[in-house]
Amino acid sequence: MREGQDWRGKGYSFFQNTRCEYFPCHGVTDETDFNCLFCFCPLYAMDDCGGDFTRTKSGKKACDACVFPHRRENYGRVIARLERVGFR
Repeated sequence: MREGQDWRGKGYSFFQNTRCEYFPCHGVTDETDFNCLFCFCPLYAMDDCGGDFTRTKSGKKACDACVFPHRRENYGRVIARLERVGFR
């Protein structure tokens, strides 16, 4: 699992595209730590994704207010959740 500290400071754990027309795609107070690596959240299909989501009237997941995968410090948590369901 990558939830430990071994990934901190590594290039593969953080990416930022400030030239993107949607940057930052979620409201944040500090854009310098906004991680674009998981632009499309790999946890979207999980009900226990760890993020702050709501449901629309039709039952679809709405992640507008969620910044869980975009926080630099959550890289290890995202990877750990993926590993729990068999992704490596």
